[in-house]
Amino acid sequence: MGTITIEAIPAFVDNYIWCIQDAKTAIVVDPGQAEPVLEHLKQHQLSLDAILVTHHHPDHVGGIERLKQVFPSAKVIGFKESRYAGVEHEHVEGDCFTLLGLEFRVIEVPGHTLDHIAFLTVLDNRPRLFSGDTLFSGGCGRLFEGTAEQMLHSLEKFKLLPDSTDIYCAHEYTLSNLAFAKTLMPSNQDLHEYNSKCESLRSGNQSTIPTSLQLEKKVNPFLRETDPEIIDNLRNLGYINLDDAVACFSAIRKAKDQA
Repeated sequence: MGTITIEAIPAFVDNYIWCIQDAKTAIVVDPGQAEPVLEHLKQHQLSLDAILVTHHHPDHVGGIERLKQVFPSAKVIGFKESRYAGVEHEHVEGDCFTLLGLEFRVIEVPGHTLDHIAFLTVLDNRPRLFSGDTLFSGGCGRLFEGTAEQMLHSLEKFKLLPDSTDIYCAHEYTLSNLAFAKTLMPSNQDLHEYNSKCESLRSGNQSTIPTSLQLEKKVNPFLRETDPEIIDNLRNLGYINLDDAVACFSAIRKAKDQA
């Protein structure tokens, strides 16, 4: 097996389509647009072996039909209950499959949508999580279909992974997420240091992704829902019912939606 790398293919305004590739073959995750993928494959002289789908939103699946026209043998892999009709190979929680010699494990993570899944693999002895719109750097996905309780449970699944896990989310939302996080955790020094690093990266038009689970546990309010500083600042915003983790998480999500 040759060297495998993970490359970001920018799409739309702030999407990342992740391309897992060796010298000849590629897998793409959530190709909302076909043309950037086709250009990348052409540039690197790659054939497309598989398409991984985390959820049904158009900015994650909109390019699949065109990609299948060009690469009809490419496998479309997703959730058994996906609302995207183009899934050919259906999986549920705990299922594993192998591509490019890598074993991928499916994790069901409802919240952003009810059909959302994530894909976990290990490359170069590091876990790699393709989290779609469930976990972002400094944030999490909006609750379009699921409940706060569902999303919290989904994120708790991620928190059980090794701290060394690299997280490949689908959007460059980091700076806006961190701006909100600072309002809830103004004394969090890790957060301020990370924000400065990300500002420098973005000023040079560089990606802030992947992030790591270890870092996100330090700076992401959605992974720190019972942090006393967060709870105090939620109360300052007028949130009263903060009696348990779900209530705190729900308040953080509502505050972010209104930020």
